[in-house]
Amino acid sequence: MLTGIHVAFIGGDARQLEVIKKCIQLDATVTLIGFDNLESIYTGATRRPLSCDVLKDVDVLILPIVGSDDNGVVDSIFCSKTLQLTDEHAASLPKHCVVYTGMAKPYLQKLLSKHQITLVELLERDDVAIYNSIPTVEGALMMAIQNTDITIHGANILVLGFGRVGMSLARSLHALGARVRVGANHPEQIARIYEMGITPFHTAELKLHVSNADVVFNTVPQLILTAEVIAQMPQSTLIIDLASKPGGTDFRYAERRGIKALLTPSLPGMVAPKTAGRIIANTLSRLISEHSKKREETT
Repeated sequence: MLTGIHVAFIGGDARQLEVIKKCIQLDATVTLIGFDNLESIYTGATRRPLSCDVLKDVDVLILPIVGSDDNGVVDSIFCSKTLQLTDEHAASLPKHCVVYTGMAKPYLQKLLSKHQITLVELLERDDVAIYNSIPTVEGALMMAIQNTDITIHGANILVLGFGRVGMSLARSLHALGARVRVGANHPEQIARIYEMGITPFHTAELKLHVSNADVVFNTVPQLILTAEVIAQMPQSTLIIDLASKPGGTDFRYAERRGIKALLTPSLPGMVAPKTAGRIIANTLSRLISEHSKKREETT
C-alpha cells in the first residue's frame, strides 16, 4: 500500500493512466499536472497546474518515459499548454522526493542533481526494459507489415544493436522465417547472435551488408545509418528506427534517395498502452513502496 504517500504526475501519454490507476488503488494521494484535457478524472486524484506550491509536498514525482526535452519541456497528450520544468520547480521539491522517468536527458539529470533530488530512470532497469521490449517488438513487426508489400518470412532483414529490444526483435524475426542479420559491436554479443542461429556482423562493416536489405530495424541511439550507408541500399528498403529521438538515421538523405524511413520511438505507448502502462505501474508501485519503507527505517 502507498497510504500517506503524495504522488504527482506531470504529463505523459496513455501509459500513465495505468500508473495513475495503480497508485489510486494502493491508496496514494495523487495529483495530476498536465491532464487538463483528460475527459474523466479518476476518483481519488486531483488536477492542479504546474507550480512550485503544488510540488513543495510531493513525495514522488512521475514523469513520462522521455522525462523532458533539452529545455525541460514535458510532453503530454492530455494538455494543450506547455509544461516546462524549471530550476524553481526543482528547488521547490522536498529533498526526500524521488523522481521517476523512463530515460532522462542531460537537462533533467543536471537540474535534479543540482538540487540533490534522487532520479530513477526505469528503462535503465533490466526488468522494465525487457518487459517493455515485448510491445516494442510487436509494434515494430506491425510497422514492417503495414509498410511493405512482402512477407516477413523470407525477407532480408537487418537488426542494428543487440540490447534488450534488438535481441527480442532478432529472435522474433528469426522465428517468423526472415533471413536475419544482426549488427553488434561486442564479441560476446557476436557470439550470442551466432549461438541463436542468426548471422552476426560487426556494425563497423554495416555498409557491406545493406545492399540487399528489405527492412532495416535500428535500435542504436546514435547516427549509424549515415548517408554513406543509405547510399548502398536499394530504393525499396524500409528503415524502421526504434531508437529514441532523434534516432540513428540520416532521415534527410533517406528522403532524398526516396527510401522510406520511419522514426518510431515510444512504440509501446502507441500499440499497447495498457500493457506498457501496467509494466511501468507494477515496477513503480514496488519501487515507491520499497523506498518509503527505507525512509521510515532511517527516520
